[in-house]
Amino acid sequence: VRNDPKRSEPQLVLSRRRNEFLAKLFALEVPEIQEGIVKIMAVAREPGFRAKIAVASTESDVDPVGACVGMKGSRVQNVVQELNGERIDIVPWSPDPAKYVSNALSPAQISMVVVDEENKTLLVVVPDDQLSLAIGRNGQNVRLASILLGWNIDVKSETRYARQRDEEYQALLALAPMSEKIADILYDEGISTVADLAAAEVESLAALRGISEETAAALIEAARASAAEADEGEGGTAAADDQSAEEAEVEEAGAEEAGAEEAGAEEAASSGESAAESPAGTDASADDDVPADATPAAAAPTAE
Repeated sequence: VRNDPKRSEPQLVLSRRRNEFLAKLFALEVPEIQEGIVKIMAVAREPGFRAKIAVASTESDVDPVGACVGMKGSRVQNVVQELNGERIDIVPWSPDPAKYVSNALSPAQISMVVVDEENKTLLVVVPDDQLSLAIGRNGQNVRLASILLGWNIDVKSETRYARQRDEEYQALLALAPMSEKIADILYDEGISTVADLAAAEVESLAALRGISEETAAALIEAARASAAEADEGEGGTAAADDQSAEEAEVEEAGAEEAGAEEAGAEEAASSGESAAESPAGTDASADDDVPADATPAAAAPTAE
C-alpha cells in the first residue's frame, strides 16, 4: 500500500516478482483451485525467465496438472501472457522426495535417486545424455527444483556416479594436487589407477589438455610414492603372515613334544606300579605250596 499526498486515496502496488502473485493468477484462472479441489503446494521462480509450480488434488479423479493447464493449454497460457512470457512448469506434488524430484526435473529422465533425509540432500543420477537437460541452462532447472522441494539436489551422470564408486578412481583423487577435472582427463586417456599414473611420463601427461608440466611431474611423483608405500605394506603383510606361520609350526611341534613326554611319563608310571605288585604275589604263592597236613619239625631235646 502506497500513500501519495498528491492522491486522495492510497494506491495498492503489486509485485510481479513474488511467488504469491503467480499463485493468485492460477487461482483466478483455475476454478478447481478456487473450490479447493486442486492445491498449490509450492512455487519457485526466477521472475521473467522461468517458474515451477507443484500442485496436488484432493480428489483422485481430478488431474491437478491437467486442471491447471486447461483445454489446449488455455489456462496456463493466460498466466504466461500476464507474466510477459515467463515459462512455467507445472509438476505433480508428491510426499515421496524421490518421486517429487523426478517430477520437478522433468522432462529429464532419472535413473536413480539417493535420499539423505538427515541432511535433506538428494543425489540424482541421470543418463549421460540427459545431464544437460536435468541441470538446465546455467543450472536453472536444478536450481528451481531445489527451491521447489526445499532440498539440496546434486545431479550426476551415470558415468560420474560409477567412477566415484570406483576405488581406483578414489585412489587417484587422493593424490595431491589431483582434482576431479584432472582425474576425469586421465581416466578418459586410460590412466585409471595409481600404478598407471606412476608408470606414465611427464611429457605424455603434459601433452594432455588442462595439465601443465609442473602438475604432471607432481602427480607422477605422488603416484610413485603412493605405489611404493603400497608395496611396502604388502611386503610387511607377507612377512607378518610368514612369521605367524612359523610361530604356528613351532607351537604345534612343542605341543607334539609335550604330548610325547606326557605319554612316556604315563607309561613309566604304569610299569612301576606293576613291578611293585609282583613280590607280594610271589610270597603268597610260596605259602600256598605248603601241604595242609604238614606238621612242624620236633624241637631238639634239651640236655638236662
